[in-house]
Amino acid sequence: MSGFLEYISLSWDHVLVLALGHALVVAISLAIDIVIGVSLGVLVYRRERAANVALAITSTFLTIPSFALFGLFIPIFGLGYLPAVVALVMYGLLPILRNTVAGLRSVDPAVAESAKGMGMNARERLLRIELPLAWPVIITGVRVSTMLLMGIAAIAAVVNGPGLGEDIFAGLARVGSATALNLVIGGILGIIVLALLFDTFFNVLGRLTTSRGIRD
Repeated sequence: MSGFLEYISLSWDHVLVLALGHALVVAISLAIDIVIGVSLGVLVYRRERAANVALAITSTFLTIPSFALFGLFIPIFGLGYLPAVVALVMYGLLPILRNTVAGLRSVDPAVAESAKGMGMNARERLLRIELPLAWPVIITGVRVSTMLLMGIAAIAAVVNGPGLGEDIFAGLARVGSATALNLVIGGILGIIVLALLFDTFFNVLGRLTTSRGIRD
């Protein structure tokens, strides 16, 4: 433990740079996932067949081994941010899409009919009634995607993607050396800390953006 603490004290700036890169690539990928997942969910939640197809496709993404997917993307996207973001977007779509569909379908039809009787059109009902009521379920999907992407983002190091995976793979390549364990543990702990910070952020965001009546 003393050796690891000494390593962190000497290399904290290096770890911080990697952690910021890790957080940035996850944040970018998650933002794209939210836009695509929520938009697609809104489009298909009333259409059973379309929803099943969309969910089946995004479920298939999660079955692709991450090493294989990153490797396949090298000749297409090269190295760096782009293949990392594309792969992470694919892996993070399912929880957000699934929860958007589930959340919108859970809205009481009587509430929507009441809004319609008040003169709201379909767009107004969606934005003012259905999405706000479905939001707690959607934000839960976002939190699940965040946890998935935090771990998978480490593997982006195989395509020179940013993040703490760089230290993890460097440590694994030096197994038996004095610094190997410190590199791996530092990368893992950094990912855990980032995951907790992101999850706390979305938990607070969910509470602040959900009306008190729905929370209670």
